[in-house]
Amino acid sequence: MKAKELKELTVEELTKKKKDFKEELFNLRFQHSTGQLENNARIAVIKKDIARVETFIRQKQLSN
Repeated sequence: MKAKELKELTVEELTKKKKDFKEELFNLRFQHSTGQLENNARIAVIKKDIARVETFIRQKQLSN
């Protein structure tokens, strides 16, 4: 997800995105452990998305 798109979301929406990304990461890790994951790079992308969302949540909390 692009940073520009995340910047426009509220803290509640960002928290929901973070939850969705964490669920997806769990599913990807499960697929990886069972040998069903085809695109290993997707795990790294999701981890970066989670970090990006956490950064924007923190920025919005500090600005309030």
